[in-house]
Amino acid sequence: MSADPLSDTLALTDARCAISRGFAAGGTWALRFPAPNRLKLTAVVKGSYWLVLDDADDGADGGAEGDAGDGAGDSPEKGVLLEAGDVAVFDGRHPFVLASDPALEPVDATRLFKDSSEPIVRAGEHAADADTESADVVSVGGHIDLNRAGEELLIQALPPLIHVRATADEAPVLRWLLDQLLREMAADRAGTGFATGQLTQLMFVQVLRAYLADAESIPVGWLRALADERIAPALHLMHGDPGRPWQLSELAGAAAMSRTTFASRFRAVAGVPPLTYLHNWRMRLAERALREEDTPISSLALSLGYTSDSAFSNAFKRTIGIAPKRYRDTARAAATG
Repeated sequence: MSADPLSDTLALTDARCAISRGFAAGGTWALRFPAPNRLKLTAVVKGSYWLVLDDADDGADGGAEGDAGDGAGDSPEKGVLLEAGDVAVFDGRHPFVLASDPALEPVDATRLFKDSSEPIVRAGEHAADADTESADVVSVGGHIDLNRAGEELLIQALPPLIHVRATADEAPVLRWLLDQLLREMAADRAGTGFATGQLTQLMFVQVLRAYLADAESIPVGWLRALADERIAPALHLMHGDPGRPWQLSELAGAAAMSRTTFASRFRAVAGVPPLTYLHNWRMRLAERALREEDTPISSLALSLGYTSDSAFSNAFKRTIGIAPKRYRDTARAAATG
């Protein structure tokens, strides 16, 4: 494993990002999209528009934003105004509307995209003239697929919406990535599918970095722990060598704190004690190895710091609810059937 907890976690979640389509719009317009039921990404290349999440809980309109400013422009129907260079990631549990004016009656975006084979679909009252050069608005959208561990780790830890504004520290990189995405989609050259996937992956990482930059606004949990600079050295140790029998005193020393102060600080930001965090991380690694590798359970147990098969099996069953061998057999059966 690396000593970078965010990279480790993203690898564990098997996060795969893809840009699906984009649209260019002119005049007045409103598009209604069904709930994607996965993490959704939308980015504004040109112009501005409103994002309205249907049936979203109060506070879902930007309570967690990277360098968000004062948000004074956000209001119509709990909508969020997205401007050129802005990127939003939301949980995808609700239908949503993108519109020049949220008061407009939206058209079915699914039908609009189905009727066109172009990577950038034309929309709005001046749809015929809405190409990427002359359109008032150009936007691209995509999604982030996660495995079961990813759904548990990321979906539960992230807010309903992360809105990274064009004024954020990460904005220049996001703007460059957006421009490259649009070029790839417009040119449709060999390797475009792979290139857009990699660019979207980088966009997602930048969005997460923007979110982590404001540690105090992040709810207690593993993401808050990643953002906390005081306990970061201890996290790096645990992720760098998860099989080592770490002692609380070693981890506290790395963070330049007393055992008591470190344990209190860690629990306050992560929601669990340090050694519980280490145990939970080991179990995540065990799940992935059992699903994807043929490593003997005895070797896996040893690599994760357990002195015997039985100690590992008991810990795994106590945490996951099923014995390691049965977990592996069930996971393999589900993958092939």
